[in-house]
Amino acid sequence: MRHAPSAQAKKNGTKEPVKRAHNDYTLKSGPQRVRDLLGDEADALLKGRFAVVNVWRPIAHEVEESPLALCDALSIAPADLVPTDLIYRDRIGETYALAYNPAHRWFYFPRLRPDEAVLIKCYDSAEDGRARFAAHSAFDDPTSPPNARPRESIEARTLVFFD
Repeated sequence: MRHAPSAQAKKNGTKEPVKRAHNDYTLKSGPQRVRDLLGDEADALLKGRFAVVNVWRPIAHEVEESPLALCDALSIAPADLVPTDLIYRDRIGETYALAYNPAHRWFYFPRLRPDEAVLIKCYDSAEDGRARFAAHSAFDDPTSPPNARPRESIEARTLVFFD
């Protein structure tokens, strides 16, 4: 869950919206997450194509501030993806920070409602030219009203295995 006031009050593990361009998984951490979660099943599953897809949506009310922006994967060069350690209490993960590139094309979802959702493909093992990573970020929207309610959103990460 993302909600700045709850995060600042350290409520229920809620975090603030992430305002830096990033992708949640890397070439290394995507397969590692499968191993971490699925143990003995992982090796067989990793032989086929798999993806990590985030389901993201607002809760409580429409997004008025800190909307979600996605970078068009076709505008991201491989060198734009910078591996970055993500340190947890019990493990070290890895995400991609997104280096600035004027070729990036960004899209965002203004005033997204709780009955709407965005799917973010953060990892795809296929190496056939399709989009593999979807960099994203929250941002300070200059069109937000001055009395905008803080964003409240939730995200669920799903593993997708293809036959």
